[in-house]
Amino acid sequence: MDITMAVLLVLVLGLLMVKFALFQPRNPNSPPCISGWIPWLGAAFQFGKAPLEFIEQARIKYGPIFTVFALGNRFTFVTEEEGIEAFLTSKDIDFEQAVQQTVQRTTSVPAEIFHLNHSRLYSMMKGKMGTSRLYLFARTLCQELHEHMDYLGTAGTENLSDLIRSVMYPATVNILFGKDVCPTNKSDIKEFEEHFQKYDEDFEYGSQMPEYFMRKWSKSKKWLLKVLEKVVADAERANPSESNTKTLLQHLLDNLHGKHLAPNYALLLLWASQANAMPVAFWTLAFILSHPSIYKNIMEDLVSVFGKAGKENIEISEDDLKKLILIKWCTLEAIRLRSPGAITKKVVTPIKIQTFTIPAGDMLMLSPYWVHRNPKYFPDPETFKPDRWKEANLEKNAFLDGFVAFGGGKHQCPGRWLAIMEVHMLVVLFLYKYEFILLDPVPKESLLHLVGTQQPMGACRVQYKLRQ
Repeated sequence: MDITMAVLLVLVLGLLMVKFALFQPRNPNSPPCISGWIPWLGAAFQFGKAPLEFIEQARIKYGPIFTVFALGNRFTFVTEEEGIEAFLTSKDIDFEQAVQQTVQRTTSVPAEIFHLNHSRLYSMMKGKMGTSRLYLFARTLCQELHEHMDYLGTAGTENLSDLIRSVMYPATVNILFGKDVCPTNKSDIKEFEEHFQKYDEDFEYGSQMPEYFMRKWSKSKKWLLKVLEKVVADAERANPSESNTKTLLQHLLDNLHGKHLAPNYALLLLWASQANAMPVAFWTLAFILSHPSIYKNIMEDLVSVFGKAGKENIEISEDDLKKLILIKWCTLEAIRLRSPGAITKKVVTPIKIQTFTIPAGDMLMLSPYWVHRNPKYFPDPETFKPDRWKEANLEKNAFLDGFVAFGGGKHQCPGRWLAIMEVHMLVVLFLYKYEFILLDPVPKESLLHLVGTQQPMGACRVQYKLRQ
């Protein structure tokens, strides 16, 4: 066969594959499918270019349930009440199977090891970071935040994201991993943060693409794992016998199957603790500072609890935070407005939603970002309205109906209450100690990623100075 005939044969086979992909009969019980015209890739280019816009446009065009075929996978989105309820409660779908590949690619933890560890580690994390144990973190967290705020000096001009990161990163790492076991001094922290930021920024792409396409990201991942080997070794040597004095990392090591993968799990813990809490703190402060009446009311609350603002190194208790409920409302409202683009579970048994049957193997997708913009759940959804949270029974740790930022059912984020307390306390200390002036408008959210809290599109500079 000459080369011309070989090329023609390849073209014909390619056309047949395209024809098969495009024109094979659709199961009448399946949701409408957006498949593109290129085999395997499907609608990946259109979907990946602007995923959140793509989801909303598809909902408008195809209805509340639709499937996107991309990169050889079927992603079925549910956007209305019946589909949301199925996503949160159905036993026919599974969170663990949905995230195994992501965990394997981003941390190099094999799927079979993840399966062995997941339920045990999830239960441990949920117990150690539950509401009844937050008091164990509160005092140390307050001290850590004070310590790292002291490095800011008496005044300055800074991008608000960088300002928050410089305080929140070392404080959180010391709380979860142990004091000074990760690089937290100024000379070392910059390199560590640069690698972590690269790892975080491309986490979503790293979860989908082979590492040889993600060389800079892979380099940062390997660098972080190398540092975390020492962190784990230090934590194992210092492992105390009393449960209440152990760090979260030490509890993880006690419950881990496959000890050689401890640095990989430490990386997962680091990412989970940092990637969402820092942008949530940014949005909370940015929204407060851009709403003068809310800012004024918060300052009045702070003075009523702690006295004249600016007093050095106040100690914040859980009871103090309960009195400062407006800041908690602001935190939850910031989370609502800047929630993840999508969360996922895998369909393990065909599930019927409305008139459609979702086949086993599909990834069932829910978009907290768009659910939180449904006026049925949140009237005037684009407006920052912290007082809408008056209706939530926060004393009983209940969110508003339709709030799905932390997932739902038995696999809600186990660290959600600690993360909310962390942001709450950070905002209290920042506003009590410093006067802030916004120099830039609050930026829009980027809308480029599905994983994690939406990041700001551009800088937001502030001037700050110690209150007199």
